[in-house]
Amino acid sequence: MDGQQNTNQPFILALLPLMGTILAIFSGLAASSAGFGHRWGWWSYRTGFTVLKAAAYLGIAAAVVSLAGLVVTRPMFQRQGVVLALAGILIGLLTAGIPWSWLRTVKQVPYIHDITTDTENPPKFIAVLPLRKNAANPAEYSGPDIAVQQRKGYPDIVPLRSKMPPDQVFEQALSIARDMGWEIVDAKPKDGRIEATDTTFWFGFKDDVVIRITPALDGSRVDVRSLSRVGRSDVGTNAKRIRAFLE
Repeated sequence: MDGQQNTNQPFILALLPLMGTILAIFSGLAASSAGFGHRWGWWSYRTGFTVLKAAAYLGIAAAVVSLAGLVVTRPMFQRQGVVLALAGILIGLLTAGIPWSWLRTVKQVPYIHDITTDTENPPKFIAVLPLRKNAANPAEYSGPDIAVQQRKGYPDIVPLRSKMPPDQVFEQALSIARDMGWEIVDAKPKDGRIEATDTTFWFGFKDDVVIRITPALDGSRVDVRSLSRVGRSDVGTNAKRIRAFLE
């Protein structure tokens, strides 16, 4: 009887790397579906966040099981087991690291979702408004409280000054917006206004952008505003978008 138990024990331990890898793959698939499920209309973004949280815990479990498998496999010099265990650890930790990174970023950036280069007179949305009729976040700027948080968290988000005339700046701005993959909703050269929608890759969040180009003494001034349709925090996405556009 003792001999049979001793025979079965190494076999069970040898399965740990495989079990850890399978758990890690499931955690990665669950994390992927969390975002794409919302993008494809399967569930709300809140459900997607719940799925992502569960995937993170599953990823941690997968990493622990894979680590245990690595410990028991190395003395046996089973190369396949070592490779599986390392893969399970890597995939599990990467899956768990995604929401952890988001939470870390949320704590470091302002808890806002409306970013503009002009907090005193923000560019206004006009053509985009019908597309935002069911949006959770209003298109109106929230005022001084938001402005204070933005200036503290994103002091580099300021208007762009150009020595080129407004008409040339407008054409360049429109070209850049298209190159960045934004969906152009409206472009009015005489008003110096461009409105567009940018859709994030994973969750498919739709954020609206308005660009305002006005004449200045030495050329032109460019102001940009980026506003999320849902969510209280944008995890720094709108500020990154404005920086990328202005750069």
